[in-house]
Amino acid sequence: MAFGTNAYTAAEAGADVVEPHTESPQLGHQELYYVAEGRAKFILDDEEHEVGPGTYVFVPDTATHRHAIAQEPGTTVLSFGGPPVFKPSAWEWTFRVGKLKKQDPAAARKLLEEGLEAWPESPSIFYEFGCWEAEYGDKEKALDWLRRAVEKEPKIREWMQDDDDLTSLREEPLFQQLLNG
Repeated sequence: MAFGTNAYTAAEAGADVVEPHTESPQLGHQELYYVAEGRAKFILDDEEHEVGPGTYVFVPDTATHRHAIAQEPGTTVLSFGGPPVFKPSAWEWTFRVGKLKKQDPAAARKLLEEGLEAWPESPSIFYEFGCWEAEYGDKEKALDWLRRAVEKEPKIREWMQDDDDLTSLREEPLFQQLLNG
């Protein structure tokens, strides 16, 4: 895997720290910017985002017009760019689903389906499907997802012991079997 990197520092507020540009669609490069110091106003197409130190700005679409302007002297922005070659782990989906399922169960379900498409044999995604079904769906489906998760990764039994998402299953004989091995 290879990528390019640059660092830009603006001597004064109002100076460009990322020149206005779009990336070549033929190269397919994504860009990640990191504000190391100061404040910058990023303009992505027509949306403005004022960000401070420690902020990452990810621009995955080559067609997005990007530009950043220093909001104070000494603003430093690092840029990293290259073709997308990284496949996020299954944990990326399960972490996002963990919070989302309480706020928006339908969106969480959709996110799990996306995760399953990317990682069709992931025990953590199976587990989260089991949790989702236990709370919002069908007990039998929940138990089936949990069975599949435990078959792939037996340590998941530890997660099952205290997970509040599984409260509706605690009295089920099959749940007890899965939990006790």
